[in-house]
Parts: sequence; structure tokens; C-alpha cells
Amino acid sequence: MNIPINVNQSQLMDVLLNIATIRPVFIWGAPGIGKSSIVERFAAEMGLPCVSLLGSQLAPEDIIGVPQIIEGKSVFCPPRVIARSEAYCLFLDELNACSQEVQKAFYSLIHDRRIGEYRLPEGSIIIGAGNRAQDNAIVKPMSSALVNRMFHVELVARHRDWLEWAGQNGIHPHILEYIGLRPDHLWRQPPKTEEPFSTPRSWHMLSDALHSYGDGITDQELEILTAGCLSPQHAAQFRAFVKQIRSRYALSTIIGGGQKWPSAPAERDVLYFLAQSFRAQLIKELPRDKTGLSGTVLALATRAKALMKDLAALSLEIAQMTVAPADGESLPDWFMAEIVRDLPRLAEKKEK
Repeated sequence: MNIPINVNQSQLMDVLLNIATIRPVFIWGAPGIGKSSIVERFAAEMGLPCVSLLGSQLAPEDIIGVPQIIEGKSVFCPPRVIARSEAYCLFLDELNACSQEVQKAFYSLIHDRRIGEYRLPEGSIIIGAGNRAQDNAIVKPMSSALVNRMFHVELVARHRDWLEWAGQNGIHPHILEYIGLRPDHLWRQPPKTEEPFSTPRSWHMLSDALHSYGDGITDQELEILTAGCLSPQHAAQFRAFVKQIRSRYALSTIIGGGQKWPSAPAERDVLYFLAQSFRAQLIKELPRDKTGLSGTVLALATRAKALMKDLAALSLEIAQMTVAPADGESLPDWFMAEIVRDLPRLAEKKEK
């Protein structure tokens, strides 16, 4: 599905409140970004029970029912989970993972709000959801007839929405603080290989595990938990973040001059995490254009160059990775020019 505009969680809720009450809506989005939970929250706000069906587990008879002979005539009897007497929200999850035959069974339900002689109660709502082809999930082409029967919207994960939700739902404080520092680690594109990857859902799983283990969790246990939930790079950096908390290093204190970079060999992973967090902060706070820089920004740039020099003295490799472009993001050109001028060793390393 090619939708040129996507929405965040709050925008999706507005769409559901205004569109889903009059037309069926289909929510596209990557696995684990919160499609199901938003639909459940929407149904609760509407005061409707939410009935979920998984398209990947359905057969046509699960929708249209089975025939019975009543007074000499065959009548299809839809399943009890659908054939309700009171209004409800019908959530068709993984709708684009079902077979073409099951998709056909949905035509009249989605378009005419009926199955055979049964009609959905007045006030009922139909919402579908599914992953995209690029997500390496179970996805089958949706027929044009089914596509044209629904309003389509694509959901993306935004860290501010998730942090607001997470703060109200008991997500572990280490995770709240980490995603606040590294919002780019909330979600990553599903990999082509079979390995865990970071999503809002996987961070929620990790939070539950951390709460279960408690404050006495060991480094080895933390390694097991993060490796089972997160993308490998994110798992390593989260472990370093927790280690940083335990060792009482703070990036803000380092930038302010109250601490130095950790220098012990055993703290190399903490140094790497702090350097990557430093890079993320510089990308966020240093403008792309040098024209009209404020005194605060100039002071940060000056301090950053000094810290980069100290970092290079500890680990030239980590310093080089801190200034090198990665994941489509880079430090401003004007700042990089000053870095190359003041720290030629970084430039020499970069060229090799």
C-alpha cells in the first residue's frame, strides 16, 4: 500500500473518532508499533466491547458461518463471536494476511455490514489492520475490491507519543530515560534475518521482564533479557546505559565539566554509549547553518570540540564513529570543518 502521508498515535485516534464511526478504517504499520492497543483504547473510549479476529488464522466459514436447515431452507449461521445483539467494535487484525477466499468473505461484512441475513447492530464499528510488504511479515495482496471498501491510514512510531503512554503505564524508568535520550532506538525496520528487533512492543516486553527480575538483576541476566527483545545494537547500548547509571556517569555532567569520559578498559562499553549519546545531542542541538549562532550554541560547539579531543585520546576509533555519518544523520558541515581543522587525526583515521 502506497500512502504518501502517515500519522502518529494521537492523529490516528482523531481519524478513528471521526472516520471509523461512519466508514471502515484500515490501519497499516510495522509490527509492534501499537496498532492493536490503539484500537482497544479507541473502543474503550467509545464504550464498546472490542472483538478481535486474526486474519491469518481464519477460514471462510469462520466469517460466513455454516449452513443449517431451518423450515426446509438452508440458512447460514454466523459465529457467535460476530453475531452479537449489542453494538461492538470488530477489529480485523492481520486482515491482509488472510487468504483470498477469506477476503471475499469479508466483502459484505465490511461494505454492507452484514453476513447473510445477520446485520451488525446499529453503532457497531469495523477496523482492520495489517503489516506492510516491506516488514517481512505474513502479507498477501489485498484485492482492489477490498481495498476500495475501506479508508486507509499508515501509522508510524513516534517517541513522544510512546513516552507519554509509557509514563502512564508503568514502563520501567530505565527504559523511559533511555528512549528519552535515544528516541531513534524506539523502533527499527524489521530485519531480513530472523532476529529480535526493537519496537514499542519489544520495549514493553523488556520493561515487564525488568520489573519481574527487580533491582537485583545481574549484568548477565540483563544481557539475556535485552538480547531476547531488542535489536543487537540497541541491546548493547541499553546495557551500557544501565551500567552508566550504576557507575554514576552522566552525559550532562561530562558536558558541564563535572566529570571526564570514563577511561577504564572495563568501562569501554559505557564510553561508547556516552559518545553515541553525545553525538545524538549534537545532531539535535547544533543547527545546520552556522549563520547567527547564539552564545549558547557557540559555547556548546566549543565544549564539544574539547570533549572530542579528550575522547580521541582515549579511543580514536570511538571518536571517529562519533563524528562519522550514520543512519542517514550527520553532524553539521560547519562543525565538522572545525573538527577536521582542530583534530586532523580524526580526519586521517576517517580517510583510511
